[in-house]
Amino acid sequence: MYLTNLSKNGIIKVMENTSSNQLQFSDLGLDKRLLDALVREGYVTPSPIQSQAIPPALNGQDILGCAQTGTGKTAAFALPIIQKLILNPPSKTLLSCPPNKRARAVILTPTRELALQIEQSFKAYGRYTKLKCSLLIGGVSQYPQELSLKQGADIIIATPGRLIDLLWQGACELANINTLVLDEADRMLDMGFINDVKRIIEFLPQNRQTLFFTATMPLEIRKLCDTILKSPVSISVTPPSSTVDKITQFVYLTDYSTKPDLLLWILQEQNIKSAIIFCRTKHGADRLATKLEKANIKTASIHGDKSQGARQNALSGFKAGRINMLVATDIAARGIDVDALGYVINYELPNEPETYVHRIGRTGRAGNTGIAISLCDYDEKDYLKDIEKLIKKPITQLDSPYPMTVFVKKEKKTQPRRSQKNKSKPNNLQKSNTQNKKNQQKNYHKKSSNKSNLINNTKKD
Repeated sequence: MYLTNLSKNGIIKVMENTSSNQLQFSDLGLDKRLLDALVREGYVTPSPIQSQAIPPALNGQDILGCAQTGTGKTAAFALPIIQKLILNPPSKTLLSCPPNKRARAVILTPTRELALQIEQSFKAYGRYTKLKCSLLIGGVSQYPQELSLKQGADIIIATPGRLIDLLWQGACELANINTLVLDEADRMLDMGFINDVKRIIEFLPQNRQTLFFTATMPLEIRKLCDTILKSPVSISVTPPSSTVDKITQFVYLTDYSTKPDLLLWILQEQNIKSAIIFCRTKHGADRLATKLEKANIKTASIHGDKSQGARQNALSGFKAGRINMLVATDIAARGIDVDALGYVINYELPNEPETYVHRIGRTGRAGNTGIAISLCDYDEKDYLKDIEKLIKKPITQLDSPYPMTVFVKKEKKTQPRRSQKNKSKPNNLQKSNTQNKKNQQKNYHKKSSNKSNLINNTKKD
């Protein structure tokens, strides 16, 4: 099933056994109520992270899990938590406490979307139990959340900021927590939540189980693990920061100014009906969504400045097919879980290569294939190099009618405005560059290269 090995530093390492692929959920020692719920969800065979994490988690051991997004991490911690709670009903002492003090498990996650997704998973897996969940997230009124806590909750699923607020207000207490889950811990570090996480940990009992899951393993995460985990079972089902093998990756080298036209050309040329498109900034996401709407493409943007209601409406509309393109920033990259999503498009490359892994992880989930397309201008070429270094392979470059013609980085300082009188006419070099770009676009269609057909061929295969 799974093999353990105690290393010199006291960390128990789990090594994948070739026979684990033949395991069924019924082999993991799960309660019949959980197995029935899994059957209803259509799950029979556990993923590697599930088959390796569930047994030690059921034994009460701390877990350090490093796995890509879309590999089933949520079930890896949700199933053991539910089983422990239903097999160990609350004591008379716990029942005598006020309802807002009765929670026995808390799950921390960086984004509202991911928190909502986790809540849905807990409800699905625990459908044949009487366990109650409280969802504590920002962007919406906290009154219903306070009411949920007052009615009593066994499990708290929260974003760090909202949980800190409710703790300081006395609306929530964590004195009886026996299981802490940190999900997407590396993203919480990236988003600056790490200090909030440390403050929350101060409210928790020392004697607890901690389940720590992350997609990447930077040094800072290792340091945090050393402070909060006790002899953890360390599980890595894939190399840290690796991209899903079933995601085919392409990149177009272009100019910043031609990215909108190139994006529209790609959507039409490859007949892409649905995709998540990533931008670096909130304003950039809104601007791009407006441009796509003007091109008669049903589009919505999702980012941190949007209310939770607007974000949920955009996401549900995208899942239902009412919206074709979802333009998102990295804050929403985690937690967007869309079945059989075929395409992810990086309109702008991220400045951190790990973020690229998180972005394209929205496609190719649960064993499905997927395609990731990136648009790279000259200023982003260093980002592209860092990404290729991280994933340890070059990304296939494709030709387009909008090739890169600018080979000078944009100046960061804002240039003073010239008066109308002093505006100079375009010089000969500028005219030549403009004409050269037009000629390249015209000559593109005369090329005999087969590169532009790679994406379609990939989908056919």
